[in-house]
Amino acid sequence: MQMKSEKSLAERDIETIWHPFTQHYIVKNHIVIEKAKGVYLYTEDGRAIIDAISSWWVNLYGHSNPIIADAICKQAHHLEHVIFADFTHKPAIELSEKLLSILPSNQSKVFFSDNGSTAVEVGLKIMLQFWYNQNQPKTKLIAIEGSYHGDTFGAMAVGDRNAFSAPFDKLLFDVDFIPFPNGENDALVLEKFQEIVKKGDVAGFIFEPLLQGTAGMRTYSASTLDNLIEIAHQNNVLCFADEVMTGFGRTGKHFASLYLKNKPDLFSLSKGITGGFLPLGVTTVSEEIFNAFLAEDKMKTFFHGHSYTANPISCAAAIASFSLLVSDEIQEKIKIIAEQNIQFLEEIKYDESIHKINQIGTIFSIELKQTESTSYFHSIRDQIYQLALEKNILLRPLGNVIYIIPPYIITKDELHEIYAVIKMILKKIK
Repeated sequence: MQMKSEKSLAERDIETIWHPFTQHYIVKNHIVIEKAKGVYLYTEDGRAIIDAISSWWVNLYGHSNPIIADAICKQAHHLEHVIFADFTHKPAIELSEKLLSILPSNQSKVFFSDNGSTAVEVGLKIMLQFWYNQNQPKTKLIAIEGSYHGDTFGAMAVGDRNAFSAPFDKLLFDVDFIPFPNGENDALVLEKFQEIVKKGDVAGFIFEPLLQGTAGMRTYSASTLDNLIEIAHQNNVLCFADEVMTGFGRTGKHFASLYLKNKPDLFSLSKGITGGFLPLGVTTVSEEIFNAFLAEDKMKTFFHGHSYTANPISCAAAIASFSLLVSDEIQEKIKIIAEQNIQFLEEIKYDESIHKINQIGTIFSIELKQTESTSYFHSIRDQIYQLALEKNILLRPLGNVIYIIPPYIITKDELHEIYAVIKMILKKIK
């Protein structure tokens, strides 16, 4: 009697899982990853794929990094989790101290959550309640056109209104959006911002400092952002730097905001905070903001929390990740990646298929010339994705924008392998 063959992992996946950002009517199969090490993802059928995007921008020091893995193992045998209301623990305290040591000097307190979107939600609520606690009617928020701050409702509200938010647009609160400062319209952007904040009802201004990720890795000037923050502070508006993507060395400094003269009042951090191992989000604030919640009146409490707030295992991973970030070895590798990106930029900058190249630190992107309107759904996206994957390189283009944001431990040879595939793609799509 012939035994019925066992279903493959890919088949079992199709039967049971709903994947993010996936149209399952079109995508019929998912690549099964068996293990990962360094910059490589190893598939079930034996392929080794270079993770050129750090698995959605989270992996900083290579997959299965032994220092972080050992820290997680040790912590799991000591304290796996404890309620964080009325209790605390060493990993959370130590991580908070380390984060505050590299953030701008005005940052004073750390609030823990679970991911980038929740870190943003926390910051938005803090800004609004900051004024509520002082009986000041300031409820308006300002964001920059093209922003992406996450997929929860508050984060969507301060993000670009597009196809992703369309089913929910009528349910999102109103936000004043200023144009993206593209270098040509910066004076008009500042004028528009000034008009909005002078009304006196603005609670806060949220922004991705110097680089908008999902909008196509597009950069804008530190001087313009400095001017926006200065205007905001002159008009008693809180400034919120969403460094979920740009934090922990991606732009060449620990945080993109360190390129600024003026200091944001709040920060949201996530993605690379644990080196790509475990979910964790934090929102940091100034002492002035924290003090607005101190009162005998319990109704001025910040009533927000998560079941896994400040999970000790995640904090242990983040502490190990921090030790790597500040090491001379990793700082040197960040510089090398930036230098290699600049050299590659010089090599391809006159290619006729390229409209624009953006480079900041370890982040490199190419916007292609296309007659079709630029968007996440640009038809060329899938073509580029497949061409790269056939060469065992994982790219995830943002429409007609090709970008790389690799783990810091990538070698020059591995980087040049990615560059070679990108040059191949540029030739094929002409």
